[in-house]
Amino acid sequence: MAAAPSNPTHDATLRTLPPLVLSTRRVLIRRRCCPEPAAPPPLSGEYSSRLLGESKEATKLRKMPKKGSKKTKEVEEVAEQQENKLPDYLELQRTRVVCKADAPIHTQGFQYSGAFAAMGVDNSVSVEKFCKNFKIEINRLTEDDMEFDMIGIDASIANAFRRILIAEVPTMAIEKVFMVDNTSVIADEVLSHRLGLIPLNADPRLFDYISENDVPNERNTIVYKLHVSCGKGSQRITVKSGELEWLPEGSQLSTTSPAQAGDTQKTFTSFSQSQKEISDKPLGVKFNDITIARLGPGQAIELEAHAVKGVGKVHAKWSPVATAWYRMLPEVVFLKDVEDDDADELKKKCPVNVFDIEELGNGVKRAVAARPRACTLCRECVMGPTGEKIELRRVRDHFIFTIESTGAMPPEVLFTEAVKILEEKCERVISELS
Repeated sequence: MAAAPSNPTHDATLRTLPPLVLSTRRVLIRRRCCPEPAAPPPLSGEYSSRLLGESKEATKLRKMPKKGSKKTKEVEEVAEQQENKLPDYLELQRTRVVCKADAPIHTQGFQYSGAFAAMGVDNSVSVEKFCKNFKIEINRLTEDDMEFDMIGIDASIANAFRRILIAEVPTMAIEKVFMVDNTSVIADEVLSHRLGLIPLNADPRLFDYISENDVPNERNTIVYKLHVSCGKGSQRITVKSGELEWLPEGSQLSTTSPAQAGDTQKTFTSFSQSQKEISDKPLGVKFNDITIARLGPGQAIELEAHAVKGVGKVHAKWSPVATAWYRMLPEVVFLKDVEDDDADELKKKCPVNVFDIEELGNGVKRAVAARPRACTLCRECVMGPTGEKIELRRVRDHFIFTIESTGAMPPEVLFTEAVKILEEKCERVISELS
């Protein structure tokens, strides 16, 4: 390409211009001939953050919603749930007792409140947690016994209820026996002991405790009379508990001998009113068919028995329950499927019929835990070829509680009284500490 011809006049004019004007003119010519490239559009999103050198964590923080908004609360709740979750093996140790073929493991709980503090899990005990998790579900309730589930409670509290039911809920029982005549083969002491173990149909909440210095009255003593004889030449007879007669007016035995007796006889009790005015129902025995003694021809029993209020820790005759016990809820977990012949063998092996057979089609059978609640922890299923496929567990905070009443009070009333006694104990401790 040929060069453009120069203009002498123009060149001469340029040489005469000052240096500042010449430099300015050169800049203007350069901008006009070579324009600067246009600025690129602004970048957005995560890509722009990475180009600017921003880390992923900083980008997430920048994108988080403002504090106090609804979305912020949802994000915080999800993050807290993820942080406060233990690994599966630790959660298993914390909430379950695993029963191996030789012995159970993980039997000791985590009592320390900061046991999992490094993982963000609060293991402390609080009233709010207790009220949120504690539940009672009644499974069976009859006149004499009940079964219910206590969920979300520690074994120490469940055991406290059991001990209170056995030893500290009061009842009425025969304490003193005044023998008038006893020609049976049973000694007086043995006969008195048998009478003390007979359950009485009397509500102990209507009566007061009696001390050594108190006078027996209608508020602290119930009087019964027994007078049975077998005539000569007759067959042997059986003396039942139904022969005990309630005396609502008090004792009929005189404390003085006939020679010293005056116009009025002094008895062993001092009733100011009839006990029929205190109780709406007769204060007899709960069961009328309990055998007391056997009498032969010419033998007789005559006595007067006084029942008072007491607790089981003084004597077992005052215990209101035949038994009160609990067990942790069993769980049967299949680590692997038990199929075909092994499934049939597993079902036959269980003595309480926990397992059942499920048909999968094409002649394939599989064992399932149909009734895990019935498991008695005999551990037959974890022995033999199926031992590696099944794991027995117990839920640490779920207890199956059973109460069998002797008949003095209904089982649901007994548990309510046990709760009241535990509450009184807690209040006593708090008052002493304060």
